[in-house]
Amino acid sequence: MKKVQLLLSDLAVADILEQADWYMAKSGRPLAKRWDKAVTATVLRTLRNPASGKACSFKASELRDVRSLPIGGFPKHLLFYQVRRSQLIVLRVVHGARDLEALF
Repeated sequence: MKKVQLLLSDLAVADILEQADWYMAKSGRPLAKRWDKAVTATVLRTLRNPASGKACSFKASELRDVRSLPIGGFPKHLLFYQVRRSQLIVLRVVHGARDLEALF
């Protein structure tokens, strides 16, 4: 089995950190830590099974191969990613109620 390399976009890193900061400010360290663990677990699960995410129906041709998965324990937050060759590229980690295609 070929090893899949993980790449996180700068936007994805910013999304994860901003949400952790928001949870820290609103609810404290326990929720922020739970968020960090949930994101990590979702990324690891995706690395093990890259085809597990739901194919997105974005109109832009460059986004046609984007997939999404909910963050465990935070079902309204979605991890968006692409698989290219042997790379899993995490594009964004955002709340699903946003104008998603406009974020890319």
